[in-house]
Amino acid sequence: MPDPFDSLEPDQEVKILPRHLAGPGLADPRTVWPFPFDDGWSLHQSDEEALVIATSPCLRLRTGYRQDPGRPDQKQWITAGYRDPFSSNATWQITFDATTPAELLRDVHTEMRDVYLEDLHNEADTLFQDKATAQEAYLPLLTHGWSHTVSTKGTQSFLAPDGHARVQHHYAWRAHLAWSAHGGMGEQRWQAKFSGSTPTTLVAAFTTSLISTEALRRQVRDVPFSSRHLLHVASATPEPKKATTPAGVATPPPGPTPGLTR
Repeated sequence: MPDPFDSLEPDQEVKILPRHLAGPGLADPRTVWPFPFDDGWSLHQSDEEALVIATSPCLRLRTGYRQDPGRPDQKQWITAGYRDPFSSNATWQITFDATTPAELLRDVHTEMRDVYLEDLHNEADTLFQDKATAQEAYLPLLTHGWSHTVSTKGTQSFLAPDGHARVQHHYAWRAHLAWSAHGGMGEQRWQAKFSGSTPTTLVAAFTTSLISTEALRRQVRDVPFSSRHLLHVASATPEPKKATTPAGVATPPPGPTPGLTR
């Protein structure tokens, strides 16, 4: 099958859909983690850059980008919540393969940041006592044409219309694994896992981002070859020229991105 991107230059920027086939994009911790590092959040990086960790001021939220011990050539994103900040056992944990589209990661972490800030102002503890229902996580999938099946083993599955992404709700054994998802093709396949007690609000942020019709920006060289024939190109535009900043003038940091599910 011919490559629909053959007529474009490798550094040409395109906007593509669906998101689950777009590839990881720019998987940079400072892009994925929209945390207020100038307001108490900490960022730590090892000398070998094999591990980058961000923590909340209360130390109950920790997220890292690290080399997968089981696959030395692979990295993964891990986010965990600790009800007791001094405990070594996480209350809940989310794991993403490094091949997961970076925009999905950012939307989940943006939601976590926003819930964290709301908890501070409302004296709530939503990240550990979430009242959101499972329907809030899977209704976005159903309303966008994903099919639904239920297994007698206590798992309900939601399959993307193109068959190349799946979300599963493990409602009968959520103490170990509450939700899982996978997508992509070939070398760009990715997987996400949400342990039991993970706030459903964060799962909903993930599924809402997954089915979003806002196209993702990629350079042609970064578009996975295995899924190019299935991608829809929303537009192909050259990278806009960035305004230069006079020497000695500081550029203000970008403002926070609003959460997805509220």
